[in-house]
Formats: sequence, C-alpha cells, structure tokens
Amino acid sequence: MRITALAGGIGGARFLRGLLHHLDSVPTDGTPHEVTVVGNTADDVTLHGLRVCPDLDTVMYTLGGGIHEGQGWGREDERFTVAEELAAYGQGPDWFTLGDRDIATHVVRTRLLGQGMPLSEVTAALCDRWKPGVRLLPMSDDRVETHVVVDDEDAEGGRRAIHFQEWWVRLHAAVPARQILAVGIEQARPAPGVLEALREADVVLLPPSNPVVSIGTILGVPGVRDALRGTRAPVVGVSPIVGGAPVRGMADACLTAIGVETSAAAVAGLYADFLDGWLVDTSDDGTVPTGGDRPAVRAVPLLMTDVAAAGAIAGAALDLAAGLTSPVA
Repeated sequence: MRITALAGGIGGARFLRGLLHHLDSVPTDGTPHEVTVVGNTADDVTLHGLRVCPDLDTVMYTLGGGIHEGQGWGREDERFTVAEELAAYGQGPDWFTLGDRDIATHVVRTRLLGQGMPLSEVTAALCDRWKPGVRLLPMSDDRVETHVVVDDEDAEGGRRAIHFQEWWVRLHAAVPARQILAVGIEQARPAPGVLEALREADVVLLPPSNPVVSIGTILGVPGVRDALRGTRAPVVGVSPIVGGAPVRGMADACLTAIGVETSAAAVAGLYADFLDGWLVDTSDDGTVPTGGDRPAVRAVPLLMTDVAAAGAIAGAALDLAAGLTSPVA
C-alpha cells in the first residue's frame, strides 16, 4: 500500500507515528508499505543565521525516536548552553530557544543549503541519520514563509506584519490576526516527488494538523490542490477540532483570522473540493453534513493519548478509505 500524508508539526507527527504502528500489524505479501509525508515548510524561519524547519524536524525527530515527548517538539535530553551564551551576549530572540542538539541539525541544514543543495535533498540527508520509516518531502524547495498582519498603532497604517513564529511562539496567537499571508507561495513549485506521491498513492491522508497554516499552506503550493482533485486515491482527513476546540495549539485563532468557525464541519468545508472521507470525534458525531455521499463521515475517539490510540485512529482512517474504494488494507 502506498500512502501519502500531508502534515504539519506535533499533531501530524504523532498521527504518523500511530500510522506506522498500525501498519506494523497489517499483514502483507512481503512487500513493505510505502509512506510518503509532504511536510509544511511555511513555518520555517532563519534564526542566528541558521535555517530552522520546525515541522519537518518534528516529524523527523518523532518518527526517528529523538523527540522530547513532553513538549512534542525539540530534542530529548536537550541542553541549552548555546542559548545561555547568546543571552549573555544580549543576542535574541529570547522567545524562540534552540537547544544544543537541535542546533546541530540546523547547522547541517544551513551548511548544505549554502552548498547549493535543495531543501528536499537536505531533508533526505538529515533523514539518513534518523531513519523515520517514511519518505519525508518538503512541500517545496522554494522559500515560503507565513507572516501574520496584526494591529500596531505605531506602524504605518496602524498595522504591521510579523513572522508567524513570533505571533505563535512569542504572542501565543493572543493578538488577533487580521490577515495570514504565505509569502512566496504563488511562485513556489512542489518539491520533486510531491505531485507524483499524490497522484500515485493508494490512499491520501490529512492528519489532524492545523488546517490554515499547516495543511492550508501545503494546499496553497501551485499544483498540489489540483493533484488532490485528480488523484485516483481516496482522500481521508482527520479532524483537528474536537467538540468545537482544537485538540492542541491555537488553530481556532487561525480559523478566526480567515473567517471560518472552529468546528469539524467547517474544517471539512475547507477541503470540500477533494475530500472523500472525514474522521471526526464521537463528540462531533452527526454535526458534519455529507452533502450526498461525499464526504463519508465516521466518528471515533480522536484523542491521541498514546501511540496505540494514535494507531487506532490511523487504522480507522484507512478502514474508512477502504470502504470508499477497493480494499487497500
């Protein structure tokens, strides 16, 4: 079975770990399953001269066994000597702290990018160490960065644009976003292998990642949405909204910024032109109109309390896909 998933950070990474756990229990004819992950890169940021790719790294560390489980991001057994020295020099930002082990990843990435390697090749080189069990692709080799427009009385026009990470990490999305912009996305091209992975998959999965700044930015790369509309594979998504609230993070602030209510039904509407199946939490059972037979909706518990629970959710998504086409699992 060839599975392609679009993923952001923590929620996507934990779902993918559950997916691999589930696939280990599925009998095969000896041919291994192939999982390709298209990761969001619009959260990427340059700090201290280093190129940081938070979502790609979270997937890589989580599946490779190096993630800080309590946080869901960053490295386990981390130290912060470099961050302490930077603070002693008065060099910020102090709201985005990089650990020593994590910095090594960013040093390698920045060095390879500086040598002319595209991000997709750099990501593959980093994964050679971590062996995540999936083919991890950035959504694009071209630079795309999400910026957020917020009110600022001191700025021209009373507003200013800040990098998404400043809004998300420093401000905790507490300042209302007047606009969310994926800068450079119109000129971006899908990374090598992305469109093929969508077109040739047996199943396409949308893990419970942020629908605006994770899945939404991947869909914004020219050609990606068309590939999803045209794929022969069933496309099944997992709602990131449970009972009218995001399971983790501040997805509600992002949805508000684009004028969409925080509900499983509203998020499904963002994917309506290509979505075949939609997995919702039992608390949201009956709240998503199917509009005929698309999308097919199934309600199951969606809290990923551990790897086994995440595996059960992934299994339910594949079961839903299997009911939409010839059996795939």
